[in-house]
Amino acid sequence: DFEQAVENADEEWNLQLSKVEVMHRSDTLGVTIHDSDEDKMSEFHLVNHPLITHKLSIMRNRKTGSKDFRQLLNEIAMLMGYELTRDLPLEDVQIETPITKMTAKMVSGKKLAVVPILRAGLGMVDGLLSLVPVAKVGHIGMYRDPETHKPVEYYCKLPADVQERLVVLVDPMLATGGSAVDALTKLKEHGCRNIRFMCLVAAPEGVKAVQEAHPDIDIFCAALDDHLNENAYIVPGLGDAGDRIFGTL
Repeated sequence: DFEQAVENADEEWNLQLSKVEVMHRSDTLGVTIHDSDEDKMSEFHLVNHPLITHKLSIMRNRKTGSKDFRQLLNEIAMLMGYELTRDLPLEDVQIETPITKMTAKMVSGKKLAVVPILRAGLGMVDGLLSLVPVAKVGHIGMYRDPETHKPVEYYCKLPADVQERLVVLVDPMLATGGSAVDALTKLKEHGCRNIRFMCLVAAPEGVKAVQEAHPDIDIFCAALDDHLNENAYIVPGLGDAGDRIFGTL
């Protein structure tokens, strides 16, 4: 009986291990967690490179002013962009170097579309454009109702060919997840099928909300914080990203 119990325990443990795969990428210090069965959730990529962590710590400091906050956010967005674009498809092209002709690799197909959730998402656009200057930019405007903490949409303008592109939806904070969920729904209504969401800081509640509403969307994040407080702010967080970016505290 004892041996059978041990054998059953081993089988259960192996089953659990088969459902969760954790990959550590030593070159970027990025961590990917995902299920491996048919109903797998979206992948959550924690891009915790030392430079990102360092810059984020400066941003969290309440003494950091808007100028430095904006610059650091731009730099982090660019660093995260390397991980987000790691698997872009390549195609062979014929070029000629100063020495000889050769077959080289270049990114194939339509390039990115960057879509910030206004207004705080604007702070992440230039960092991504520095990597992919030919990317097109759309905008989705939402604000959080101070009483209900629910998102209210007030603007949406997207590139005409957005459905043909890899769309990167950006917003520094993933708190309740309401704005991200609604913005992702809006993108899908416009025919977008290849979408990734990138944020700076997330709360577990927001990650859960996005993964439940959009299990096909991967999330790229620089820090997963502890929880939301009674005002639906991320703890420890960094405050209101929009106010700190634009100096409207």
